[in-house]
Amino acid sequence: MLETLMSKVRGYIPNDRLRVVVDAYEYAEDAHRGQTRKSGEPFIEHPLQTAVALADLRLDADALAAALLHDVVEDRHDISIEDIRERFGGQVANLVDGVTKFTEAEMAASAGGGGARTVSAQAQAETIRKMLIAMSEDIRVVLIKLADRLHNMRTIRYLPPAKRIEKSKETLDIYAPLAHRLGIWDLKWKLEDMAFQQLNPEEYRSISLRLNSTRRERERYIENAKVILRKELEKAGIGCEVLGRPKSIYSIHCKTAKYALQNKTVDDIHDLFALRVLVDSVQDCYAALGVIHTRWHPVPGEFDDYVANPKDNLYQSIHTTVVAEDVHSVEIQIRTHEMHQLAEYGVAAHWLYKEGDAGDESFDKKVVWLRQIIEGLKDVTEAEEFLESAKKDFFADHIFVYTPLGELKELPAGATPLDFAFRIHTDLIFRCIGAKVNGKLVPLTYQLRNGDTCQILTSKTVRRPSLDWLNKDLGYVKTGSARAKVQQWFKRQERSVNIQRGRDLYRRHIHRLTSLRDERVAALMGIGKLDEFLAQLGDGSLSVAHVVNKLSSREKEAKDEVRHQQELGMPISSSAGIEVLGVGDLLTSVARCCNPISGDKIIGFVTRAKGVTIHRLSCPNILHEDEPERLVPVSWGSRTEVRYPVRIQVKSMDRVGLLGDITSLVSAEKVNITSCVSEEYDDVSIITLTMHVSGTDQLSRLFFDLDSVKGVMSVRRTNL
Repeated sequence: MLETLMSKVRGYIPNDRLRVVVDAYEYAEDAHRGQTRKSGEPFIEHPLQTAVALADLRLDADALAAALLHDVVEDRHDISIEDIRERFGGQVANLVDGVTKFTEAEMAASAGGGGARTVSAQAQAETIRKMLIAMSEDIRVVLIKLADRLHNMRTIRYLPPAKRIEKSKETLDIYAPLAHRLGIWDLKWKLEDMAFQQLNPEEYRSISLRLNSTRRERERYIENAKVILRKELEKAGIGCEVLGRPKSIYSIHCKTAKYALQNKTVDDIHDLFALRVLVDSVQDCYAALGVIHTRWHPVPGEFDDYVANPKDNLYQSIHTTVVAEDVHSVEIQIRTHEMHQLAEYGVAAHWLYKEGDAGDESFDKKVVWLRQIIEGLKDVTEAEEFLESAKKDFFADHIFVYTPLGELKELPAGATPLDFAFRIHTDLIFRCIGAKVNGKLVPLTYQLRNGDTCQILTSKTVRRPSLDWLNKDLGYVKTGSARAKVQQWFKRQERSVNIQRGRDLYRRHIHRLTSLRDERVAALMGIGKLDEFLAQLGDGSLSVAHVVNKLSSREKEAKDEVRHQQELGMPISSSAGIEVLGVGDLLTSVARCCNPISGDKIIGFVTRAKGVTIHRLSCPNILHEDEPERLVPVSWGSRTEVRYPVRIQVKSMDRVGLLGDITSLVSAEKVNITSCVSEEYDDVSIITLTMHVSGTDQLSRLFFDLDSVKGVMSVRRTNL
């Protein structure tokens, strides 16, 4: 079994280092003796195949040794990391330790058993956090983990169905996108196809059959195109290798789904027919492009030059789509042999570790974007936010944006100029005062698009950032790494300053939405002391949007409790909540004295003739009620189309067009205004609007919008 591995590594690992690989194999074989996998094969086959996959990526001897030993410490409690360190040295021990910690976090996330179980955000966040820490210390840890997952997916058929689904989803959500971000295309498409086969076997089989049915025709067409292109290039004196490029099943599935939304068919997928041209130099790349465009007509809008502008993950190639023989669209990639190695194996192709060296400085410079993201996410503590940020920065769809000097930066889809500023330099975000996209001024909330050229306008000095940048509803910052950098700035400010800033934010955006006491809102957020709650608001650790969402979720929790009891066939008692607005068993009506809306904390008052009247908990009539026994617990019902009357008061400096600006904003939110009263006092205008909203979520968005109107000093909710 060892010979398969050794035949791959003898070609590139020095002879004096081959002994490390052999020793690691013999040590692992002895440690795992007697152990078998669920497939029945000897356990040593798994670490061996992990090492073989890394040998295909041409990783160094220490990485291969660590791959062979990566399960030893976990499976043999009598063997420690120190034993590995003493036998194989510090580098191998550190790699094994990193993989072991990563695996422990992964197993903790999967603990609990049962196919219906959902991995918690906390556990999944911890797994990804361990991965990022491992990447920041030594990226080979993650490469070992990717190779480990590759072999596990190859033998996944021996796992129970529920476990197969769980592992496949995790592979498609995390491991395959990670391989893509690291530029390892060979691993990426293998992981995607194997995971997709488990998650959607019927679609996988359908695409496979479709490809097989047309395989001979496609192969004949591609072979003919290769011959034509090779002759044209040789005629021009360009030495080359022309290859047919395979298309993975999962990528065809994704493109088919995308094209279906555009009323297109599989026939419109340009790269079902694809060629790859490998040449000797960059100059030959452009010469070959000229020959191709002379022979076949290029398709407009289907050209990308990643040779002059490499992607952040180091990828280089020229992409063009042409109308070739028989009017078929063919995608052609042109690159040098060195670029091809990089395109297939990504960062692994740049792993130029020398014996005794810490690493390759030129490699570190090329993956500075990766270091920035990892550094930015280190201080994100809340599990849900960390998970969301990491998935956006690493695993979401990405776009490519140019700097004014023509450098290409890769960003998550939906990224803004502030995210772009962070990617150029981690502190540039604090000198940003504006942005131009394609030569035109744009707001800092502008969502960058693929191919945009973005220029960051800066001040000479560092400026104070705005807490609005952390408000997800406003859309200033999308990447978790940039958000974390802004949060760090606020956390460094004095506590008293943060408390006062938090108090101002609370009064402007939260206090006016709820009848709860300030201390009760803090407790609802799991914070015992009001000052700590305000400090977290002020330093950005806790966002206004998160608090508003928490307040709004009380309504959903009440509905879910009622629904759960109904599913169990239990009677719905008054303590579980009574549906309002005539949906429940009792006649109900909304009290006109306080006019509660969905999301408000409410209570019911049993009247003698009109059933139950619904009040806000803070209603004066409820607070001074002499017959508390007539008060009953209630909750909002499940009707979603109900609109609730609410009155707000806008105080502003008087000016021409003020009322039009306000009503336009309200209309844009699809809110109906039923009454409007405007009064003026010494150049100050007070506009009172009565309107119907869907709940506190919509009311919160309205407040944000109205606050931004020129001249507006305050917006608050009043009783009808």
